[in-house]
Amino acid sequence: MALSHHDALVFSGSFKLKTAAEDFSVFPPFEIRSGAEQRVPFLFNSPHSGRYYPERFLAMARLDRNAIRRSEDCYVDELFGGAVALGAPLLAANFPRAYLDVNREPWELDPRMFAEPVPSFCNIRSARVAGGLGTVPKLVGEGLDIYSGRLPLSEAVARIETVYKPYHETLKRLLTRTHARFGFAVLIDCHSMPASIRVGDSGLRPDFIIGDRFGISATAALTETAIGLLSAMGYSVAHNKPYAGGFITEHYGRPARHLHALQIEVNRGLYMNERTFEKAAGFDALADDLTRFSADLMSMPDHHFIDLPLAAE
Repeated sequence: MALSHHDALVFSGSFKLKTAAEDFSVFPPFEIRSGAEQRVPFLFNSPHSGRYYPERFLAMARLDRNAIRRSEDCYVDELFGGAVALGAPLLAANFPRAYLDVNREPWELDPRMFAEPVPSFCNIRSARVAGGLGTVPKLVGEGLDIYSGRLPLSEAVARIETVYKPYHETLKRLLTRTHARFGFAVLIDCHSMPASIRVGDSGLRPDFIIGDRFGISATAALTETAIGLLSAMGYSVAHNKPYAGGFITEHYGRPARHLHALQIEVNRGLYMNERTFEKAAGFDALADDLTRFSADLMSMPDHHFIDLPLAAE
């Protein structure tokens, strides 16, 4: 995976990278859930559902244990967990999104967060950084500052080197292995959204939003099938607005190379209490629907993913 020509970094003498490594010395930062054998060319990814908050991180934050969870995609890994029994691996983060966001570029950093200047190769002007949601987030939820002061730059470097890079190396390896075995690979990137989300002037509150980077990251047949399946179940489904897919969808979706990536956002109001973080009565029914949805999506004929018109990338 080509993250950047700066990946090697010459920080080793100046920064101690062991701090973030110690955060996950007992509990792994992420895990692959899979059966004995991968039976389908699909891979599921849940990068924001991590709910292991290291004590060192909580001590650095100004927020309490509940407030800091405002950006967490609660239980999304469980909602899509049925895909594992269907033969698809699921890569799930255990680290929280407030700690590190792997759905960003590797060096998408806000210079206002750090005591030292950030390296010149960092992307400091993206819309995500401006919104406080860079690789090392500044905010959670609706504008709550995570930290009371500036962080040492070494903190960001440590999290990127010891968690971000291994996560993406694992994701790339899973996709490469899937592609080699089946001739194509389909990545389903799983997320959740606040119940307050509305679409356009209509005020529609969608149950799901399907994102394909406006047709760039996946074949149209995959997008249309996903929307059709969920709609047939009685759910309201929006397409690309307001979420078209983040770095993961954009970076890994290469239909011309038979690599397809689709982002799915689930409305949290369907399955949980956003104030208490408790599962709602409809949780199991939604999980069953998503297992059925996954099975139907996986049954799409191979030609939808391989027999594509040539396109320049």
